[in-house]
Amino acid sequence: MQPDPQPSLTASGLNLIAQALTIYDRDLRLAVCNAPFQQMFDLPDALVTPGSTFRETITHLAQRGEYGPIDDLDAFVQERVDQARAFEPHYMERTRANGRTISVEGSPLPQGGWVTVYTDISHTKAQEALLRARASELSDQVLTHAEALSSTNRELAATIAALEEAKRQLTQTEARTRLTTEMMPAHIAHVDPSGHYTFSNRRLNAVIPGRPSEIMGQHISNALGEFAYGRIAPYLAQAYRGKASVFEFTDEVSARRIRVAFTPDEVGGVYILSMDVTEETQARVALQQSRRRAMAAQMTSGLAHDFSNLLTIILGLQSKLGRLPDMPEAATSLINGTVSAARRGGELLDNIAGMTAGRTLRPAATDIAVLLSDVATLAHSTLPQGLSLIVEPTGIEGRYMLDPGMAQDSVLNLILNARDACGTQGQITLSARIVHDTWIEFTVSDSGPGFSDDALERGCDPFFTTKGSEGSGLGLPMVYDMTKLAGGDLRLGNGDQGAMVRLRLPMRPAPAASGALVLLVEDEPDLRQHYRDMLIDLGHSVIEATGVDEAIALTADLPDISFVLSDISLGDGARTGVDLATQLNGTLPVVLMTSLPPSDPLHSAAVQAAPVLKKPFGQSDLVALLHLEGAA
Repeated sequence: MQPDPQPSLTASGLNLIAQALTIYDRDLRLAVCNAPFQQMFDLPDALVTPGSTFRETITHLAQRGEYGPIDDLDAFVQERVDQARAFEPHYMERTRANGRTISVEGSPLPQGGWVTVYTDISHTKAQEALLRARASELSDQVLTHAEALSSTNRELAATIAALEEAKRQLTQTEARTRLTTEMMPAHIAHVDPSGHYTFSNRRLNAVIPGRPSEIMGQHISNALGEFAYGRIAPYLAQAYRGKASVFEFTDEVSARRIRVAFTPDEVGGVYILSMDVTEETQARVALQQSRRRAMAAQMTSGLAHDFSNLLTIILGLQSKLGRLPDMPEAATSLINGTVSAARRGGELLDNIAGMTAGRTLRPAATDIAVLLSDVATLAHSTLPQGLSLIVEPTGIEGRYMLDPGMAQDSVLNLILNARDACGTQGQITLSARIVHDTWIEFTVSDSGPGFSDDALERGCDPFFTTKGSEGSGLGLPMVYDMTKLAGGDLRLGNGDQGAMVRLRLPMRPAPAASGALVLLVEDEPDLRQHYRDMLIDLGHSVIEATGVDEAIALTADLPDISFVLSDISLGDGARTGVDLATQLNGTLPVVLMTSLPPSDPLHSAAVQAAPVLKKPFGQSDLVALLHLEGAA
């Protein structure tokens, strides 16, 4: 192996410099010196070897008379060492014991220590003396000025060198700062009082897809576009008036949820921090819906119980009335009507229980085209002959993690609502598409009369119905509830003809079925061995980590990782599997596993972040989640 030529090349270059040069580190040990330094002071090899101490060199020079007569050698050396420890930039000239005059220029280093340059200026001093001897006719003022100017020039040269070093350090600091801002998953920028960018970390495109990344010098309205700028303009105006603010808006084009922070500076400009919080918003919406369900369940459980008892009594009394002898025919019809109404009340109670029950998400790897085909099969039998259902091709390939039962129920409910609106004639269209790699959007449109203004405003409110006595007012609210529980969104509107409902669910690609590289994150060795064997039996390759930081490092180093299987509670206790799923932020499919009860807040948070396997589980449970067809 050839030796590295760089140190010898550097030493050769330093030896070609006319001046003597030394670099001492923060511990006052020699790091670098050149040959002119040893020659100028006639030093032994031991004192020009890296690692020799400053104290040893000063002691040697003082003992040899370099600094003239010294009364107390130890005190003199200690004074020089103390000055070195409190090193300050300096320039000085001194005449050595051998009669030669040298200049000494010293500059501290940012990491500690200092660099010193020694220059023999004897020739320059001799010229100055000759000038004084030959120019006696010149006034003392001119001579003094010439000497001062010469000294000033030397000091200026030393100052320029110090400024160049400061400039270099400033350039490095600016480069490190820019690199740091570029690595952050946020857009960091500054606009001047006129609204033009004076700084940007080129991350705008990552936060708002479709916008430019090179925006230096542009006006903020041009960089953001008309829609986004219209949303932030009022808050930006407040920031220019000195009021900081934090707010969120949904970008219409990209469908991303953006959080923006404005901070005024001292000279009329504004600092801007923008982040994509779409995933966080989806989890927050789902958690809020879970809390609403819990509150609704608590409020209605007692009422439903009492109401159920009343209905039971009513049905019992009507049954007795129906068995009385010689019952008039008119009374019989009234009894049958009462019984029918009571049973309808029971069905309504069942619907209320379905809305408030603690239904949990059961995500599985789902083929969207197959899901729509299954929905169409169920719906066709309920449609009258003159009403057609058209399922448009999706063009969506692969599988995605969602609750297929919940999605099927929701889309089927929307189709049945469209059937009721159209009557016996017309057309219903069902389609699905991916929206900006963020949502899976299901759209149900019909050729009916469309939503009224009242229905557009209140259609998702419980018990609101436009079907009169035939409707319970719980169909759309149940769809809305299930959609929000999954972190999605439901939008009612009218198309060119008839009503249109868009149901959006978070887009989460499913892990690879087999033959993938899996990152297994589990802190218990025995469990880690068990899960590794299980994954290997399913045809996967496995790498392992015991904590979040190690797992994140592996995902950065190994781009071939296909998905992550992680425990929620990890040994260090500081960071959890939920933190891992959040930090990966959709860049890799994540499946979490836990033995925590569903009531635990960490379990609730995990359900919103990723699919969850309840411990203990077997290979069949993992197969069902990943939808591994034909696996054992």
